[in-house]
Amino acid sequence: MNATSSRAHGPHGTDASEAAAGRIVLLTTSHRVAPGLLSWPAWQALRDADRVLCADGAHPQLPYLREAGIAVDEAAPTAQELVDACAGGRRVVVVATGEGEPHLTDGLARLAGSGRVRMPELELLPASYDLPGARLLDLVQVMDRIRAECPWSSRQTHQGLAKYGIEEAYELVEAIEAGDRDELREELGDVLLQVVFHSRIAEEDADAPFSIDDVAGGIVAKLIHRHPHVFGDETATTPEEVKEHWLRTKAVEKRRTSVTEGVPLGQPGLALAAKLSSRAHTAGLDVPLPQGKGVGYELLAMAARAEAEGVDPEAALRAAARAYRDAIREAESGG
Repeated sequence: MNATSSRAHGPHGTDASEAAAGRIVLLTTSHRVAPGLLSWPAWQALRDADRVLCADGAHPQLPYLREAGIAVDEAAPTAQELVDACAGGRRVVVVATGEGEPHLTDGLARLAGSGRVRMPELELLPASYDLPGARLLDLVQVMDRIRAECPWSSRQTHQGLAKYGIEEAYELVEAIEAGDRDELREELGDVLLQVVFHSRIAEEDADAPFSIDDVAGGIVAKLIHRHPHVFGDETATTPEEVKEHWLRTKAVEKRRTSVTEGVPLGQPGLALAAKLSSRAHTAGLDVPLPQGKGVGYELLAMAARAEAEGVDPEAALRAAARAYRDAIREAESGG
């Protein structure tokens, strides 16, 4: 029993072996692709079949197959019945259910292993398959259901969830700095959940609703517009030139009169100082640091120096703080 056949076929796509034992085509589809959008080989297999079977009478593909003139029997045959249906070189297409057809494939494997049955050729034919990012559709569907049925999630607001967005972002940074790949994947998922959750809540706004598709569409348009060196006629050969393109197009979009606009003042102090220094440097402004007294001005100078040296002052301070934490633990253990 082979997943695919490599033998030479005759005028009607058959060979001597298939003519005797027949062929079973297991047709799989993705629920993330609109029903009816099948590959051309799948439509050919369906039209050439002597019989088409589907165990699920509510399968989303059935109305489209029947509309196309494909007769589908709603039946769930055993492996032996399926083999018998292929007798005389007949072709049988099985439209797989969402769970696949483990009872059939396992049963066919047992029959083949017994050596007592002449097995038909078996072909696994993906009729539709997922593109990269398709699992995001599952996340949207799960979020819809949770929003509708979960007593906690159904009551959440943008304001109530705001703190979780901050927490998840910090946990993501921690996973990145720790170099933990499993933790990184999980934390990226948690951040993504916040985006989908807020987007789902936004759909219910009476005055200005928007959906996750609006969010995705907006960022796609923004990325294309701010990368004229990729999608347009401009050129950029260094990261610095890319950054200049980005800031220039961003300023035009938002009609900003100062490079400091759009810098959130609520972010951690070292990050804020470094961001302001970076904006000034990118804009070609030579602005002396304010000469005040106290720790704040000293930290400002250190943040500006770190930015000029290409160092993230927040990350550097966290690394030093972790070293301090380890030293405290060692002292506590009497080391």
